[in-house]
Amino acid sequence: MNITELLNLISNKLEKPYSQSDLARGLGVTRQTIYNRTKNDSEITISELQKIEKALNISILDKSGNDNFVQVNFYPDVFASCGNGTVVFSEEKELISLPKSLIHGYSEVKNYSMIVAKGDSMTPFINDGDRLIIEHSDNNEIFDNKIYVFCYQSEIFVKRLLKNIGELIIKSDNPNYNKKIITSKELNEVRIIGRIVGIVRNI
Repeated sequence: MNITELLNLISNKLEKPYSQSDLARGLGVTRQTIYNRTKNDSEITISELQKIEKALNISILDKSGNDNFVQVNFYPDVFASCGNGTVVFSEEKELISLPKSLIHGYSEVKNYSMIVAKGDSMTPFINDGDRLIIEHSDNNEIFDNKIYVFCYQSEIFVKRLLKNIGELIIKSDNPNYNKKIITSKELNEVRIIGRIVGIVRNI
């Protein structure tokens, strides 16, 4: 959830305008800080949400009977590598509720889940420990330059994918990591799990 979405959500709950200045006071930061974060489309953290809830005495993430929330499977022990690959050791899951506003392009007909990111190859967009919301795919369809969770050679990765003639290009946002090219002979080893459509970030 970005700052603009949060301001709209709070305004709806309070039934009166809630401004960037109000948010700055609630978080104990400057108005300029909030302005810059809004301009950069910065994500609100769970800790910040909890701080605002306490300051305003409202439940921003109240889930009971709220159509603005969706239940998804969270796999706390399934790690998707933003580095050199992570082997999955456990698939235990728990059902959690998320605000639909956290999910970019939310659709009632889509399936979602959440896992944990490991590594720094996708910084600054994805940090180590971020929780990633996945929109699952029934096929291997890829939209160029979007970030996907995929399985390759029995390991799970989070990377930007680009299609080329007869090959797949795997890119990291961190310039310290080189891109990788999967040739046509290896494409059958790639299984797209889904596209990243939301990030839940803790401080």
